[in-house]
Amino acid sequence: MIRFLFLLSVLTAAAANEPLAVPDLPQPLTNHAVAAVVRGGRLEIFTFLGLGAGKTGRDITNRAWAWREGDAAWRELPPVPVVRGRLASTACAVAGKIYLFGGYTVDEKGGEVSTPEVFCFDPATETYAPCAPMPVPVDDAVSLVYADRYVYLVSGWHDTGNTHAVQIYDPPTDTWRRATDYPGPAVFGHAGGIVGRQLVIAGGVQVLSPPKDGLKYAPSGAVFLGTIDPDDGAKIVWRELPGPGLPLYRMAACGDAENQRVVFAGGTARPYNYDGIGYDRVPSEASARVVVCGLGRPRLEDAPAGLERPSMDHRGLISHRGFFYLVGGMAAGQIVTARVASFTLGETPPLRPR
Repeated sequence: MIRFLFLLSVLTAAAANEPLAVPDLPQPLTNHAVAAVVRGGRLEIFTFLGLGAGKTGRDITNRAWAWREGDAAWRELPPVPVVRGRLASTACAVAGKIYLFGGYTVDEKGGEVSTPEVFCFDPATETYAPCAPMPVPVDDAVSLVYADRYVYLVSGWHDTGNTHAVQIYDPPTDTWRRATDYPGPAVFGHAGGIVGRQLVIAGGVQVLSPPKDGLKYAPSGAVFLGTIDPDDGAKIVWRELPGPGLPLYRMAACGDAENQRVVFAGGTARPYNYDGIGYDRVPSEASARVVVCGLGRPRLEDAPAGLERPSMDHRGLISHRGFFYLVGGMAAGQIVTARVASFTLGETPPLRPR
């Protein structure tokens, strides 16, 4: 009876153009890979790997969870089949399956290694299958899906520095190839979305010329629009767009095909590793900012309203029936949260000019 009433409330919300009542995660979780599919007309959200509330190497997990529209709670999935948990992995849905890429491990001494593993997760059987590993292992990268087939991994961190590589994975053939390199400063912790053949990449962190006492990082305000050649998907024509002003790191982002735009939410202006404390040892503060790139007139502009609460440390943004969903992440004060937040922008809203 409880399940029936919950499902009824979900259907009523959808009919009234209200957000889905997505319950909180079973535990606080951040820097995790998030993706979604629609099966049988119902949205299903997945989360893999990530960092728990303690924000130490011991709190990195290989656990996975799923929630299906109409359910009252998340259900635990089989763990990702890796010995160590991962941070900064990325996931995306292709033809009804979830593909999980890379991330990095943290050992007992704090050493970090980018991992090459790729897994295909089948929501119907809740099983994982290994795929061809990444030629350039990356973490904190952006994964985008073109034509419901090809996955583009854009830039990201590789062991000791950022890479300009744009890597294309083709699931049906389980093969990789290189695309036109990302033209801006190589970055990690950036965000992006794709609509049709157009993809937008913004923010992240670039590595400055390393001084003698170690690497030095700076936020990147660069924003690039890439257009995929319809005859050769490995060719991307890039051009720089007017920036969003304050550069942001680890925003949530996705494409919104219905309204021909890419949406960015949250993030922080102060780069950090994984505990929410900046590389300069000053705590990073989450942003409530929402920025939109309408593809009819490509430029990033502030949406009329921001998030209800600040949020950062995201690996993806879920879009469904006009609403956007932020799953977990870090709230104000660098607190890892289990909250699933939603917001809407309406149809092509008027934006504040810069």
